Amino acid sequence: MRTLRLAAVALVAVAALSACGGQDGTGTTTPTPTATGAAPVTDQPATPSTSPTDPATPTPASTPPRGTIKPGGPTLPPPVGGTELTGTIVAGVEPNCLLLDGYLLIGGPRDVLAVGAAVTVSGRVQPGMMTTCQQGTPFVVEAARRS
Repeated sequence: MRTLRLAAVALVAVAALSACGGQDGTGTTTPTPTATGAAPVTDQPATPSTSPTDPATPTPASTPPRGTIKPGGPTLPPPVGGTELTGTIVAGVEPNCLLLDGYLLIGGPRDVLAVGAAVTVSGRVQPGMMTTCQQGTPFVVEAARRS
């Protein structure tokens, strides 16, 4: 009987505390603070300066320097129309991915297109094509020969 009474008292206490835990006295609930990972603000914000700023003077935007080359990309911009590439094929980071001068070779005869082979391929660049390889600009091979 004593255990039942103790359990009933504990249940009533938990119910009472949870019922009024989120109210501010007016019947509305107050938001519960959550951890965001941000550091708490301990200082007051600086007082705003009294001198007006000129809205007509735009602040310069940060732009990346021109002429930077992304690693793993082609050495030249993608050509328009049919193109011919010559060089030695290297393996990509994913299986069955072949690269030639920063271009990902798509299709073509696999007996000619092998890792380490010196080849000349013709085809067209497809920069918007989705692939499973993580490197190179897609190049659809229309013809290939050893050079």
